[in-house]
Amino acid sequence: MSDQFPDLDATVPLIGAAELKARLDAGDHVVVLDTRRPDDFETWHVSGDAVTAINVPFTEFMDGDDPASGVPESLLEALPEQYDEPIVTCCAKGISSLYVAEFLAREGYDVVGLDDGMRGWAGLYESTPLPSEYVPDEAVVRQFVRPSSGCLAYLVLSNDEAMVVDPLRAFANEYPAAADEHDATLVYAADTHVHADHVSGVDAVADATDAQALVPRGADERGYEGDADFVDAGDELQVGDVAVEAVALPGHTSEMLGFRVGDVLLAGDTIFTDSVARPDLEAGDEGAKDAARQLYDTIQEVGELDDGVLIAPGHTSETATARDDGTYAATLGELEQRLPAFERDREAFVDAILDGMPPRPNNYERIIAANLGRAAVDDSEAFELELGPNNCAAGE
Repeated sequence: MSDQFPDLDATVPLIGAAELKARLDAGDHVVVLDTRRPDDFETWHVSGDAVTAINVPFTEFMDGDDPASGVPESLLEALPEQYDEPIVTCCAKGISSLYVAEFLAREGYDVVGLDDGMRGWAGLYESTPLPSEYVPDEAVVRQFVRPSSGCLAYLVLSNDEAMVVDPLRAFANEYPAAADEHDATLVYAADTHVHADHVSGVDAVADATDAQALVPRGADERGYEGDADFVDAGDELQVGDVAVEAVALPGHTSEMLGFRVGDVLLAGDTIFTDSVARPDLEAGDEGAKDAARQLYDTIQEVGELDDGVLIAPGHTSETATARDDGTYAATLGELEQRLPAFERDREAFVDAILDGMPPRPNNYERIIAANLGRAAVDDSEAFELELGPNNCAAGE
């Protein structure tokens, strides 16, 4: 325990992020007591259908430099009447929340602490294969998800070769390791666009392997100064026995590309399973209306594909529901029934998009500069810059 907190002479078990996620995936109800400041909690916290998230700052468990005399009334009022699992405490790094866990254990509560707090939650990364019926024979497409932010990446595997799409710098070592599990070598590391919510892992993956780093051609017009090669819409990238086609999907950004693999469209930040992309991260408010119109046109073009094409997005969200196989994807036919974007006329779509945007991603301008190769960001800073929700979707 940190010296800034009194010693309560109590021992509390810790739970790792992976175990917490497994409980949530199993549908177990979990009470998560977050002891950060209310503003930090409101911006970003552990959430989900099986979560009761409670925010009581650790200061309410202190009386000056001493422990409080009893459990704060705010916690007693917020706790559900019934819950079966231990309360999970968390904070930014697992320090103040561990003190709170020890405090509650002393008061007789069944409680565990989230190891490393929200930093540990941000370090969780998982992968699941997309359903094989949409993928060419003998090929595999694995979807990687970062539960803390909803960022999705993909590994395309065929024969003894692999391609990673939208890798994250924080997890650059995961993709070669996954390729190794399939006895494959990475030949391409590609971004769908210049990301605004996470630092790209394209260069890091390429540096650690023999993979060719690729970014969309349009990034050059945005001032790209990195070392990656350019890929154009219409290009076909051979990965083992599979041809991966680059598809123009402008709107969220002007250079956005998707990658078509059989009946799977890796759609980047264009269409998500419960919303569509926001249009204001490249040119700001002034360019948002034109970008939204471009996004509308792109969505209508996507709508001309076969209804059975599986749309695999670049992000998911806390409101999105995973498929039965655990992946975040949907057929075009499902999305056409689910999203108003396919039914609205152009200007109604634009108005709805511009009225429904959340706050911009944390540190998005510096992240964009890093991904354009115009700002140096080390691994530690990259991780810090990305903490929080991605906020790349509009409320459509």
